[in-house]
Amino acid sequence: MVKAIFFDIDGTLVSFKTHTIPESTRKALAALREKGIKVFISTGRPKVLMMKAVGDLPFDGYITLNGSYCFTADDIDIYKGRIPEEDIERLIQYHKQRPDIPFVFVHDDTWFITGVNEAVQQVADLIKITVPPVCPIEEARGKEIMQIMGYFKQDEDLEVFSHVLKHCEPMRWYPLFADIIARGNSKSHGIDKVIEYYGIDLKDTMAFGDGGNDIPMLRHAGIGVAMGNAAPEVQNAANYVTTSVDEDGILNALKHFGIL
Repeated sequence: MVKAIFFDIDGTLVSFKTHTIPESTRKALAALREKGIKVFISTGRPKVLMMKAVGDLPFDGYITLNGSYCFTADDIDIYKGRIPEEDIERLIQYHKQRPDIPFVFVHDDTWFITGVNEAVQQVADLIKITVPPVCPIEEARGKEIMQIMGYFKQDEDLEVFSHVLKHCEPMRWYPLFADIIARGNSKSHGIDKVIEYYGIDLKDTMAFGDGGNDIPMLRHAGIGVAMGNAAPEVQNAANYVTTSVDEDGILNALKHFGIL
């Protein structure tokens, strides 16, 4: 029996085409809660951007920042996994040599970026968000940094994660940038923390996703469902591939498994 379902936002709950949540998905979420099934967000977004995306839809809890920050609907913290200060200090020094790379730092309920370029604007346009305020990278010192976004491509990962952010790893769902979190954090780790808090067995969980950062939770949950708009490697990680977000994918999968 499925007792908890975890949903990614961008490309899963929210369409990249309309930037809204399909009506079929809204009705499905309401029906799940009426049946007593807990529903959770599992996103790479920070809290401030997550709330803008899901709007008035009620959830039982939230996994944000790719599993680095988990909390209940009542704002009770379940888990925080901060990036080590020594990595932040190395990144500050690295940025002096590579000021062309913008970095976003997320701490508490706020965020800032070190600079804006074409890639930053392109990603902001893709998911319809505002660009964070620009601040010097030194502002990251002494803060509880939960996630960094680095606007560099995958071929630079080896340099960054071998020599600078040594205790971190990238979670990519778009080629222009990487969500960067402390090693060991992931959406799957977030699921473990949430179900431990609520006393739910992993076999009674289900997860929906479409991006590369969803692969860990799709493999980890009792049932992993990839959206029809997901890349082949994401679909290969899932137990089932549904239709796209714009073709009632969430509702169709819930019907397929007899949950609704």
